[in-house]
Amino acid sequence: MPRRNRPQRPKGLTADTSHRAAGTGFNISRVEQGSDGDWMVRTVTAAQATKIYRCPGCDHEIRTGVAHVVTWPSAEHGSVADRRHWHTSCWNARDRRGPTRRWS
Repeated sequence: MPRRNRPQRPKGLTADTSHRAAGTGFNISRVEQGSDGDWMVRTVTAAQATKIYRCPGCDHEIRTGVAHVVTWPSAEHGSVADRRHWHTSCWNARDRRGPTRRWS
């Protein structure tokens, strides 16, 4: 008979996660420094992404259900007008490329 490598939880017992709010680990903002200044960055999980946004890095849509980051200047207090939603890869590559061209 094969050996079980992890302990089995007795039936009827579940982990108590009622003290944690959904996504609390990802709602913590961090400061990132770049050539364009200091930015507050917050990770948005795929489960939290419920609206469509336009990424300023690539000018494509960030669809619902796609994990991404929200950024705003760290000197500001994060007003809604200053926040931008970016694809994570676009945010990480912003120093390596120029601004996107807007097509009319």
